[in-house]
Amino acid sequence: MDTSFNLVDSMLKTNTGLVTKATEGIGAEQWFLKPCDASNHLMWVMGHLIWARGNLLRTLGSDGALPWAPQFARGAKPADIVKFPEVDEVRKAWSDVSARLTTCLSEVPAEVLEKPHDKPTFDGKVGGFVAFLAFHETYHVGQVGYLRKWLGHTPLVD
Repeated sequence: MDTSFNLVDSMLKTNTGLVTKATEGIGAEQWFLKPCDASNHLMWVMGHLIWARGNLLRTLGSDGALPWAPQFARGAKPADIVKFPEVDEVRKAWSDVSARLTTCLSEVPAEVLEKPHDKPTFDGKVGGFVAFLAFHETYHVGQVGYLRKWLGHTPLVD
């Protein structure tokens, strides 16, 4: 793995820890509260993060499927979801998809990262897609941190 990809891998690992910490101590009843009607709640943001990581795993040739994850795909709205998963299931899914992603990224061959890719990417390649998703994910980690504080919990980062 080259240095620049190691940095992307480090961002994803940092995000894993931040999201895990951000959701600690937040009761299930708070996962559906939102600052205003146009905002997303914690459940939707977490589902979207899990969907995105699953998408990344599939792109890298690993299984990342969860039956409920497609509900949280890009462009989906919370109002479109018929049945949300349970909070504990989402926490476990985050832990599981994060562990699988860590393993997958440590084993991905360089030639896979060099393959052309047509989804959002910084360089038209799979490696650029991984970097784009790290950037995308970091945006949503900020939302999770904001929601945590808005819900009355300690800040994510002091």
